Amino acid sequence: MNAAATDTMTPTLRAMLTVCVMMATIMQALDTTIANVALPYMQGSLSTTQDQVNWVLTSYIVAAAIMTSPLGWMAMRFGRKRLFIVCTAGFTVASMLCGVAQSIEQMVAFRLLQGVFGAALVPLSQAVMLDAYPPARRGAAMAIWGMGVMLGPIMGPTLGGWLTENYSWRWVFYVNLPFGVLTVAGLSAFMHESEVRRDVPFSWFGFLSLSLGIGALQMMLDRGQDQGWFSSGEIVLEAVLTVIGFYFFLVDTTTSKRPFIAMKIFRDWNFSVALVFMFLIGIILLATMALVTPFLQNLLGYPVLASGYLLGTRGIGTFLAMMLVGRLLGKYDARFLILFGLILSTLSLWIMVGWTTDTSARAIGIDSVVQGVGLGFVFVPLNTVAFATLPGALRTEGAALWTLIRNIGSSVGISIVIAQLTNMITVFHSQIGEHVSPFNDAMKLPNAAALTSQSIGTLAQLDGLVTQQAAIMAYSNDFLLMTFVSIAAFPLLALIRSAKSTPPPSGHSAAAAME
Repeated sequence: MNAAATDTMTPTLRAMLTVCVMMATIMQALDTTIANVALPYMQGSLSTTQDQVNWVLTSYIVAAAIMTSPLGWMAMRFGRKRLFIVCTAGFTVASMLCGVAQSIEQMVAFRLLQGVFGAALVPLSQAVMLDAYPPARRGAAMAIWGMGVMLGPIMGPTLGGWLTENYSWRWVFYVNLPFGVLTVAGLSAFMHESEVRRDVPFSWFGFLSLSLGIGALQMMLDRGQDQGWFSSGEIVLEAVLTVIGFYFFLVDTTTSKRPFIAMKIFRDWNFSVALVFMFLIGIILLATMALVTPFLQNLLGYPVLASGYLLGTRGIGTFLAMMLVGRLLGKYDARFLILFGLILSTLSLWIMVGWTTDTSARAIGIDSVVQGVGLGFVFVPLNTVAFATLPGALRTEGAALWTLIRNIGSSVGISIVIAQLTNMITVFHSQIGEHVSPFNDAMKLPNAAALTSQSIGTLAQLDGLVTQQAAIMAYSNDFLLMTFVSIAAFPLLALIRSAKSTPPPSGHSAAAAME
């Protein structure tokens, strides 16, 4: 789509194109969070363990991370309209395959396919929105687009809970079918094709080495707990492949005349610091949701719909914060806004450390809203700082790298917290069990006397109580780890150089930080 096409586009055509583009945006953003609330039901239906079922999340994130980086080249090489339609259709088909999956292996494979096609939807939708509107109206276009991006975290858990409770977890994926069909039809009818260039260079060596590094790292983190970490030959091999992949990617970046990612992009100090910042925030972003979902359903016994409502409160907090912080950026230094957001996020994570089976839904909801507000105050100013001084020629590449780092942080975070949760439940169960005996004075108290019976039912009840307490301690341990990750981001604020708090450059709105 070129400038001439934008100028001649009628208001009706522009409105119809906007609707189609926003359906693709909401569909992809929704799928990032909608599966969270249904994970315990998938675990039972697919007969798998808690750490294995989380591959449903990490496989999608890793595939999307890998396929985000070459989007600019693919759009120029094959045309933006053609790429958008193919990715939307592929995403819809992959969603249907996820819905009919009969094993965890099939589910992970189909989620990988879904991530491959879904990676393009949000970046392409943003680019199309920018091209469809004249410069004077691009601010309003990005506001519409940002609202669509934020609908995903808000609607995802709630809609996923409602579909799972009233139908089946499979409808979490089937719901994409009507939106996918309408989006493909609308894009075919209303979108103009962009200029196609056959001579655009592409570093396959850099792309493949980066993909190898990311894929091997994720496999190592996902399977390390089951395989005994470095006592397993498989984990050692995956660790070696991770090092090899990232090494050759670094070689390509520093020595190639046409690297996959230009080294000069890291010369922008604020952008480089913000990348490290975003990696840490990415760990918190989805890893916390991966912990809260089983905590609410397995430990507190909340029905899926109620847990969906509670998970959605964080998205509401983020949505409200992003609306407010956009007005504050022109009046206050972005670093102070980030500091305020970090304080709120860290405080909310610290409160989570104290969650028990007695924690009320009201307390959980308030804490989730506070965390959402904190993340909103971090994302928008951080996005502004990252792109404010980056040269215009590097912004597209910078946006791809930004999304890549966030996705890697999210996938690494989920793998680490779930592996630690599984391990610590076993450790704490063993430690608590050592003290459960008739010779412990606590077991002689009136309230515990009934548990000293040697009947099978009593022993099962006692083991259930020990497991429950071990799980609470393990969740607290993970929430504490997330608190330390949040604290680790504070020193990075001192490294950010002062910059005038202006809105992000065209094409990289505040909402882009979320995707």
